[in-house]
Amino acid sequence: MSRVFNFSAGPSTLPESVLKIAADEMMDYHGSGQSVMEMSHRSKWFDDIIKEAEALMRELYKVPD
Repeated sequence: MSRVFNFSAGPSTLPESVLKIAADEMMDYHGSGQSVMEMSHRSKWFDDIIKEAEALMRELYKVPD
């Protein structure tokens, strides 16, 4: 299969390694037995996702606690 590279504004080409992780986690996010789209927004799994995303954003934009 030939990969198409999108250089337009907005969505872009992602590395295949990232796409493979996303595909795997679509069925089973980190051993939870469900995808992120199926889990409760009140679950420990989802809470961990939110906390990690916030920590990464704070690090990236240098936002203090």
